[in-house]
Amino acid sequence: MVAQARIAIRDFDDPTYDPFAADEVNFGDHLDPYPQIARWRDQAPVIKGAYRPEMGLAAALMPDRENFIIVGTSEINTVLTDTSRFSNAAYKFNLGVTFGQGSISTMDNPDHGRWRKIFQKIFLPQYVSTWGETIVDPVVRDLMGKFLERGHADLIEEFTLRYPFEVIYRQLDLPQSDVRTFQRLAIGQTDYVNYEKAIEAGVKLGAYFKDLVAERRARPGDDLVSLLALTSVDGDYLPEEILISFLRQLMNAAGDTTYRGTSVLLTALLENPDQLEALRANRSLIPQAIEEALRWDGPVAVQLRMATCDTQLAGVDIPAGSLLDVVAGAANRDPALYPDPDRFNIFRDRKPHFSFSRGPHICVGQHLARVEMTRALHAVLDHLPGLRPDPDKPRAEIRGSMMRVPHHLYVRFGD
Repeated sequence: MVAQARIAIRDFDDPTYDPFAADEVNFGDHLDPYPQIARWRDQAPVIKGAYRPEMGLAAALMPDRENFIIVGTSEINTVLTDTSRFSNAAYKFNLGVTFGQGSISTMDNPDHGRWRKIFQKIFLPQYVSTWGETIVDPVVRDLMGKFLERGHADLIEEFTLRYPFEVIYRQLDLPQSDVRTFQRLAIGQTDYVNYEKAIEAGVKLGAYFKDLVAERRARPGDDLVSLLALTSVDGDYLPEEILISFLRQLMNAAGDTTYRGTSVLLTALLENPDQLEALRANRSLIPQAIEEALRWDGPVAVQLRMATCDTQLAGVDIPAGSLLDVVAGAANRDPALYPDPDRFNIFRDRKPHFSFSRGPHICVGQHLARVEMTRALHAVLDHLPGLRPDPDKPRAEIRGSMMRVPHHLYVRFGD
């Protein structure tokens, strides 16, 4: 790809800025937010206030607006599915600023449905499954090959943190020289506490993707950028603004959440060795193990919506323009739906969870996330016999108020 050498990616102006260090500030370091969430749910399905400051984080997104915390399962489902009253325009104040107002996460119908059709066409299960062998498996082999002979590893730092991002680099067919800067900019886009850095990241990624899209349209390949640029539905092609917004968001929507979900899954299995051994004995249990991890401690605990009109929810008046923190984690641990909900149990009766949202904005990349988590778990079972927590290292702790993940998972394997 000789022509690609002309495409320049620009790092942050401040070389000392570390976007990876901002995770706790933006998303919290709470060890267990679920007791507080349960207390809210016991109190009322709709609570006046904003989730972030109630969890000890920085101020609410738009403090001049009314804020409500939604913790009742029925009310959560209503807010996520009733698009006539509750809008994704709430994301225009954060995601829309850095990913671009062309992000489908900020849109409502009819625009959302029109452009989502193209993304759905590319991310259908029959297409995504082919990436498992051609893209996902080689990434797994490369990463595991670096620690297999050692007999011990930090599965977060050496595997799950890198794994989904490496998949995205290969899907986009990025030059290896761009990868480190690309990841720094992509992560920095959601550092809303350092707002000027988030803006800078969005601008620089936008310029990079504009040149990359032009190059792939002129010389298309079988990479994801080419597919997105050249795929149409009903005669519609993605406008450049929407395509570039999606590419800006891909690293966070597909990479960050998959890293968190896979990390939680492996942590939960290591804390429940009987269930890990059950998977070794019966690989058909893998799908329900993945769904249970997503239910039990999904990577995104809170989703955001805006009231489009004066309305009521559970008898509470919701003024037009109010912001609603929709706590998916509350529904996922509702004891009325899931007996003993705080327990990780891959054998429980499967019921749909809320971790990929509901309604028209249900995650378009959910099939790819499941493929990546499935392939990762197969690789662990295939190549890490006798996997167990490292007794000489601290135990893993899943942390976060908004986005959940363990930062380390020290393990030993082999005899």
